[in-house]
Amino acid sequence: MKEPRNYAQVGYSMILVSASLAAIGIISLFTADDVLFADNIARDNTAHFNECKSNEFVPEDCVKYRERINNEASGIYVDPSKWK
Repeated sequence: MKEPRNYAQVGYSMILVSASLAAIGIISLFTADDVLFADNIARDNTAHFNECKSNEFVPEDCVKYRERINNEASGIYVDPSKWK
């Protein structure tokens, strides 16, 4: 039986895995002071959307939501003539 000669590829793979784990560890150290970092971002975005919804998506910072509304899937219907 032939001995496989892929030791270099296995070594490079191990280096890649260890580097990615080190990167994850470094990222977790920077976000360790705020363990709910992603949750806070999601809550802020939800609050912003609800504020835009109450203002009928008229303000300039609510333009990004306009293409996602006025359809059956979203269930949010606003008169587009108010946006002009």
